[in-house]
Amino acid sequence: MIKNDLFLRALKGETVDRPPVWMMRQAGRYLPEFMEIREKYDFFKRCRTPELASEITVQPIRRYGMDAAILFSDILVIPQAMNIEVQMKPNFGPYLPNPIRSQKDLDTVIVPDVDVALDYVMQAIKATKEKLNDEVPLIGFAGSPWTILCYCVQGQGSKTFDKAKELCFTQPVVAHGLLQKITDTTIAYLKAKVKAGVDAVQVFDSWGGMLSPVDYQEFSWKYIQQIIDALKEEAPVIVFGKGCWFALGDMAKSGAAALGVDWTCSARNARYLTGGTITLQGNFDPARLLSPPSEIKKMVTQMIKEFGKDKYIVNLGHGILPNIPVENAKAFIDAVKTYSE
Repeated sequence: MIKNDLFLRALKGETVDRPPVWMMRQAGRYLPEFMEIREKYDFFKRCRTPELASEITVQPIRRYGMDAAILFSDILVIPQAMNIEVQMKPNFGPYLPNPIRSQKDLDTVIVPDVDVALDYVMQAIKATKEKLNDEVPLIGFAGSPWTILCYCVQGQGSKTFDKAKELCFTQPVVAHGLLQKITDTTIAYLKAKVKAGVDAVQVFDSWGGMLSPVDYQEFSWKYIQQIIDALKEEAPVIVFGKGCWFALGDMAKSGAAALGVDWTCSARNARYLTGGTITLQGNFDPARLLSPPSEIKKMVTQMIKEFGKDKYIVNLGHGILPNIPVENAKAFIDAVKTYSE
């Protein structure tokens, strides 16, 4: 039994004394103890070495005592397992030298045996569960099929993902073929993660907000729905679509346990759009963690008042930034842990 099950209870919509708290991207980048590991090992070495991935996962729990841990990994381990080369270039980000832009390219993409291709992730989960010792739940995650497609087609990060959209609008058969292969791989991957020991899963649709509401339904949401349908009986599923406030109504009826909200959507609007029935997660602007700790505390308290303490998980509206002072991250967590109505 997990000793601190506040996060899992909030996912079920149970009444709690205070909402649980964790931060997207809490494992890594802003922590001095993470920087030390980063100096010694490259990015994918950290992802692929269970001892390193598990150590990075538990670092923020040791330091701040969040109510949930999230496995240190990356959404791009999926395309790697699907026979698509992914490099992580320093000061540049992800680079895919052979983007998928035709049926011929798509034919080289496989749906792998995740137990073989991504076994290192499962080993990292087992090592992390041992280190956590049932103190808090562990979250596993994946990118949404659309978000993964964006990188696979564009070949790198982008402000517009114009090449990804071009593929969808000029070669929809190829786009849907790629999306389905990513979806099938993601379902198998998340099921394997649950089997390995994660207590909940989150789907990150980081680039969902790039699409119009109509295109979102066709190229993103219907694939996320497949993932929810396949996973919801096995573990709670959280869906976070950045910039996807327009889809919150559909998301609320999807069978997901909770929905992430970014900082551009107010608590009031998020509750209204979702019918007030589902657990929401978010939505503190990550850049606001640069404010003085006393101000952070006030803003977090106000945010909890606006969302309400039940059916709510305190989080950021996107991943924590690398330049956040550790005492400011602490102020964010402490504000929630000391919250009382």
